[in-house]
Amino acid sequence: MTTEGHSQKVNGDTAEGYATTLEAKKEEVSIAWNKFLKDFGKPKVGSGVTIISEPALGGTAYQQGVIYADLKAKGESTEVWLGIKEGEWTVNDIGIVKKDLEKEVYRFGIKFYKDKIQAQIDEAQRAYDATTRQSQRLVNQNKDLNIQLGNNEQEKLKLEERLEGNKLEHAVLLQKIENNKLAQDSVAQASEQIKKVIELHKDRQRKVN
Repeated sequence: MTTEGHSQKVNGDTAEGYATTLEAKKEEVSIAWNKFLKDFGKPKVGSGVTIISEPALGGTAYQQGVIYADLKAKGESTEVWLGIKEGEWTVNDIGIVKKDLEKEVYRFGIKFYKDKIQAQIDEAQRAYDATTRQSQRLVNQNKDLNIQLGNNEQEKLKLEERLEGNKLEHAVLLQKIENNKLAQDSVAQASEQIKKVIELHKDRQRKVN
């Protein structure tokens, strides 16, 4: 990034200063520029430019002199400028102030680009953090699902064991029912035989005189 000497008319008089062109639209640069100018004092918008009276610059507070600031769109780019009218300053201060203005214009450009990149980093970091949190949620969910699967498989084994036991019990009960039926038939036959014997004995009894 570079700065260049640049003069422009302010209220009919020439103001000398420095400018730099930034690869960003005016709307984007304007917010950062207005905030940056507050470092020098209390900026006020004058006739087309911003005016900073009694500025503090380079660690020095000046009671005399005014800094002028401007912002211009250049297509997709934006030019920022800081300047002074030499007649408004003491001779001893002019050289120092001009050097400080050049440093501040350069500092703003560097700061603007760094802040812009930092905003992109922050945005990317937020996206990364969101995906990390989502990934952790999925990992935790996977753990829970595996625990649930393990519990399900244990329950399945228990149910299968119970089912096998149920099948065995079913077979035993069927056999017992069959045995009971056979026993019933056998007892019924024995009962018929005994009944016949009783009838024979009764018949013999009747024939006794």
